[in-house]
Amino acid sequence: MTMAFDRRNFLTATSAAFAGLYATGCEAKPRKTRSADPYGPLLTDPNGLLDLPKHFSYRVISQLGDVMSDGGKVPDAADGMGCFALPGGKLALVRNHELRPGKDSGGAVGAAFDRMADGSPMPGGTTTLVLDAATLEREGEFRTLTGTIRNCSGGVTPWGTWLTCEEDVTRAGAKAGQDHGWVFEVPANATAPVDPVPLKAMGRFNREAAVVDPKSGAVFQTEDREDGLLYRFLPTVPGQLARGGKLQALALADPGQGALKSGGWAKVRWIDLDNPESPGDDLRKRGAALGAMAFARGEGIHLGRDAKGKTELFFVATSGGAAKLGQVWRLRLNAPADRLQLFFESSDPDQFNYGDNLTVSPGGHLIVCEDQYTKDAVNHLRGLTPAGLPYDFARVRLPTEPAGACFSPDGKVMFVNLYSPTTTLAITGPWTHL
Repeated sequence: MTMAFDRRNFLTATSAAFAGLYATGCEAKPRKTRSADPYGPLLTDPNGLLDLPKHFSYRVISQLGDVMSDGGKVPDAADGMGCFALPGGKLALVRNHELRPGKDSGGAVGAAFDRMADGSPMPGGTTTLVLDAATLEREGEFRTLTGTIRNCSGGVTPWGTWLTCEEDVTRAGAKAGQDHGWVFEVPANATAPVDPVPLKAMGRFNREAAVVDPKSGAVFQTEDREDGLLYRFLPTVPGQLARGGKLQALALADPGQGALKSGGWAKVRWIDLDNPESPGDDLRKRGAALGAMAFARGEGIHLGRDAKGKTELFFVATSGGAAKLGQVWRLRLNAPADRLQLFFESSDPDQFNYGDNLTVSPGGHLIVCEDQYTKDAVNHLRGLTPAGLPYDFARVRLPTEPAGACFSPDGKVMFVNLYSPTTTLAITGPWTHL
């Protein structure tokens, strides 16, 4: 089951945001100091949830334990999320839940991909919220994928589905009836649990996020491991991922080039990977043996086009860099050969500390969800300007992470989850006024 999707609108929306990143013609050059805070200082939230700049505000649209339309309750551990336009002036938010076996599923219903020893479904999966696009009032909320483990992040597709990824590689045995580590596809217009079909040709690994190139249909995927790879899946039939395809990993075209410095570019090549179902969870090791490049905990990924129409994507390496505080990488596709750039590397926790999910604002800035759990950690939504300058866009007041940041198709609202207890927020403000 899929929904109608306007490919031109998809390209226009992503292109408009990404063009802002390149309008200045600047390449990213990390600074040891923060930028001038383009939206201004953060104001203390009297409700103790999220500090934002002046003229920005949020509203809570869903919380842990809320009773959903299907009779279940909103589960915890809200992570990656995608926003879609539905007919009739509605929006769908498809939301992951990064739950391990034994956690409360909120009363999961429907056909389950896998079950625990007591017969209850594995608690991960997705829930979907249907909102009125004009008022943001919640009109429905229900489970749409059941029986998976640790659905972390994912990505929207040009054909109107959400790719939800398991950050878990449990093998079938005493603790599970199925192998895990797959990506599943959830149509944005689903109103009940979908048939849970693992897309095995896309690989089995400790997955994080995914993004689709609308020109070629290729799917790029990140891996949350200290020695994780960046994968590319070339579907046999673009838009029909269940039909199979070829899995590859990124490598530098010149193996002797050495480490990339901030702002520098390098040509890349793609290495074919055999046996993508990887029962030994060794895709990254086999890829490395063939020359694939490792990224320290690849997480969020986002794709669009620059001001010249070139397709590019950004992805986060959560613990990458000399200070192990995180990096943002840029991959430019077909220009004429794919090229990789280290867009930003944090050298100070006040710049950027363990980035996770990311998105692009209508003003052309990257917005990155921070995910650090050190003692007395305070997580932020960090902005990155076109010149690679970091700033604080928001500060989370609870001891949890922001996750799943994504914009409505018209760019007026950013939705974001507070991971635990699940709290889904809608943030509005002057996004393009910098």
